[in-house]
Amino acid sequence: MAREKTQYLCKECGHTEPKWLGRCPSCDSWNSFTEFKPAKGKASALSGAPISEPPRVQTLSQVKEPETVRIDSGFPELNRLLGSGIMSGSSVLIGGEPGIGKSTLLLQLTDRVKTEGSVLYVSGEESAEQIKQRGRRLKIDLDRPMVLTTARLEEILPALNEHKPSLIIIDSIQTLMTDGAGEVPGTVSQLKLCCYELIKAAKELGAVLFLVAHVTKEGAIAGPKAIEHLVDTVLYFEESGSDLRMLRAQKNRFGATDELGLFRMGGNGLEEVRDTSGLFLVHREGAPPAGTATATLYEGSRILLVEIQALTVPAKGSLSRIYSDRLDQNRVSRIAAILEKHGGLKFSDHDIYINVARGLRITETGADLPLALALFSARTGLALPGDLLALGELTLAGEIQPVSHREKRIKAAADTGYGTMVLPRRKDDDKGPEGMKLLRLESVRDFGTLPWIKVQQD
Repeated sequence: MAREKTQYLCKECGHTEPKWLGRCPSCDSWNSFTEFKPAKGKASALSGAPISEPPRVQTLSQVKEPETVRIDSGFPELNRLLGSGIMSGSSVLIGGEPGIGKSTLLLQLTDRVKTEGSVLYVSGEESAEQIKQRGRRLKIDLDRPMVLTTARLEEILPALNEHKPSLIIIDSIQTLMTDGAGEVPGTVSQLKLCCYELIKAAKELGAVLFLVAHVTKEGAIAGPKAIEHLVDTVLYFEESGSDLRMLRAQKNRFGATDELGLFRMGGNGLEEVRDTSGLFLVHREGAPPAGTATATLYEGSRILLVEIQALTVPAKGSLSRIYSDRLDQNRVSRIAAILEKHGGLKFSDHDIYINVARGLRITETGADLPLALALFSARTGLALPGDLLALGELTLAGEIQPVSHREKRIKAAADTGYGTMVLPRRKDDDKGPEGMKLLRLESVRDFGTLPWIKVQQD
């Protein structure tokens, strides 16, 4: 009888060696190898039966397409984010800082999701009593979700095979562990192996799998990037410093990645934000101060009006600094350099502070022109009108370029009550909606020609 071979697995990166080593040649970790015995043959994650049919080569026309079913989550904002609902058999990874609302959202999901099958909530962090207390506070149906409090994969897979739920929630992946991948949960090898087995098991059942993940201090999913490659969808929770919660899709195999889900944390859990017309604006009496400008952002299927605030002060040291957490600092530096080169303003001896109302993170290029106007207003001390909106992208030559969905943005601005919009000049310029004045510029050099700037300068 052949002797069973023993291998050694690095608990940090998953690298294997036939003998123990003090230092891993893959990730350079010391004393990270643990002994394990590889499984005999390839088996199904649920039944343990060997896979009998090997894969075969075929053309795409020969591939049989499965019946795709969209499941209503009960949250219109979550449906919008996932692409008109949850895809059956898909795996979704939700990341966010501790206490931001990941577990709250998923526990509410067990009550609202429109699926006929059962729901299994697996918790490796909280006890069943704690989950019940939260469920009572959220006023969900306590008879619907089944709860399993364990972190061991060897106890989760049999439960899936026995109850065959249609919705599986794992809270969280950092607590999972299995034999043969080390004795410490949360390592790279533990996360990769456990997530792979759970995703495979969920696909065999045709169930939807939600995985909760913590994030590092840099804001990334804790653990290897391979986890994000394994799942179908990756969602990130963002907090604005208030009760507002923003959910973004970083990856989505069944929908768009530019949608934004908006929630508000209340006493009864997460509530969806229906009206977003003035959500990211500062409501003040009188004229706005210098350094503020309003942008029209196109987020997926809706338009948001967002106030950008800029402040410039003389630098205390020999080097100027930029403080911006919701707009990329490199982007702010680029816009300031364009204004200094082509707009006649000096920013190299000033510290720049940039803020976005309600803490929305902006990545769209259409915010270039509003950011430039905010910096121009802050540096010159000349305030912009309160009914002004701006839309455009800047080139390194200082030119203002058009962006997508121009007509929709102009209409949304007019419906909200804004009377003036600064736009890039183009050949097929139209008059715009009735009651709205469109000011067209070719370059940042034209900022001084804006009527209210000329009045304040005079």
